[in-house]
Amino acid sequence: MVIKVLKNFVRRMFSGLYKDKRDISLGFYGPPNAGKTSLANRICKDFTGEEIGSVSKVPHETRKVQFKEKVEISHKGKTMTFKMIDTPGIATKIDYEEFLKYNVNKKDAKQRSKEATQGIIESIKWLDDMDMVVIVLDATENPYNQVNITIIGNLVARKIPVLIVANKIDMKKANIKQIESAFPDYDVVGISAKYGKNLEEFYESIFKLTKDL
Repeated sequence: MVIKVLKNFVRRMFSGLYKDKRDISLGFYGPPNAGKTSLANRICKDFTGEEIGSVSKVPHETRKVQFKEKVEISHKGKTMTFKMIDTPGIATKIDYEEFLKYNVNKKDAKQRSKEATQGIIESIKWLDDMDMVVIVLDATENPYNQVNITIIGNLVARKIPVLIVANKIDMKKANIKQIESAFPDYDVVGISAKYGKNLEEFYESIFKLTKDL
């Protein structure tokens, strides 16, 4: 009887460990307006029916880390559970005058600038909680002007698996090869978060990356 109880305890313990391992914290990082929230929204909408946050043409629309628990993603007969974490856009400098171009009044622009700066600090702190990170870049822009060295350095130091996403491939100026050449050590997947283009390859790469955990 004692042996049977012990066996059941061990089975439950390992089952719990396995479950925790499958609940993967997946963070979305990158510059403002690259499409982080758009991608996170599409994934959450497809698998939960709910979006994670709002999007806008105004930079730094996402100024606080937002997340959605227990997002079960199914791909080719496999299902894995993720905690989706959408982070504010990373920028080396945030000037309130940037918001004035979008008809935001001066008072609100200064407040947005302050919140966006705090959001970047929060994003870096959240790296401690990440199991995997998707860096979302705008495929129409120079990749070297989009990625913060601090973030890359932190990811490398923590040995966090990374997937590079080249978003906006639906646009004529998109240049995936430029992003691939900038990140030769990482897998690069070209997608359109807006139109849901090439998401199958994205999911394939995500599931492949989980093997490194």
